[in-house]
Amino acid sequence: MLQSARGGVPSSRVTPGLLRLPAIEAAPLLLGWIICRKTPAGTLKLRIVEVEAYHQNDPASHSYRGETKRAAPMFKAGGHIYVYFTYGMHYAINIVTGPAGRGEAVLLRAAEPLEGIEIMQQNRGLTDIKKLAAGPGRLAQALGITDTSLSGKILNKSSIFLEPPLEPVDTKDIVASPRIGISKNPDPLWRFYIKNSPYISRV
Repeated sequence: MLQSARGGVPSSRVTPGLLRLPAIEAAPLLLGWIICRKTPAGTLKLRIVEVEAYHQNDPASHSYRGETKRAAPMFKAGGHIYVYFTYGMHYAINIVTGPAGRGEAVLLRAAEPLEGIEIMQQNRGLTDIKKLAAGPGRLAQALGITDTSLSGKILNKSSIFLEPPLEPVDTKDIVASPRIGISKNPDPLWRFYIKNSPYISRV
């Protein structure tokens, strides 16, 4: 599916197939894709460089306890957005994957700013491009996400959407490691990032 995207197939045709995959399979394939948001100030674009996978049978996942009010968006079909508030101060954005009812999502942990950088700098209150979106809270803030109103919405061209990679990410350049900042089920290698990227949250 990613190979088709690299060949120039419109994202509207390839994105649904990718996001129908289980989160653990979709997560590494999302590396290199462009997360985009249209705002009144302009369009923001960032290259995804770090992700984590979560699913319903995973004790670290918000969907582990079933379809609660908070986690309900995770049970929608792949291609929906899941935004949550964490640590009493940060928002985080996830892309739901898999079929409806499965409770899976990919957390966007870090991204490389590409377009609308000045807007992101204003959103974040800093100028260091390498730190603008190096972490899930920073990434959401760079995108101008300040509440959970987008949670449960579907990816769409008028708000938040995905574009295919500008360049292919070779599998040998993808690193798998344990996820960050969780105490439950910490061992699986379900965090994926692009090796040597200066934009990831942590080596």
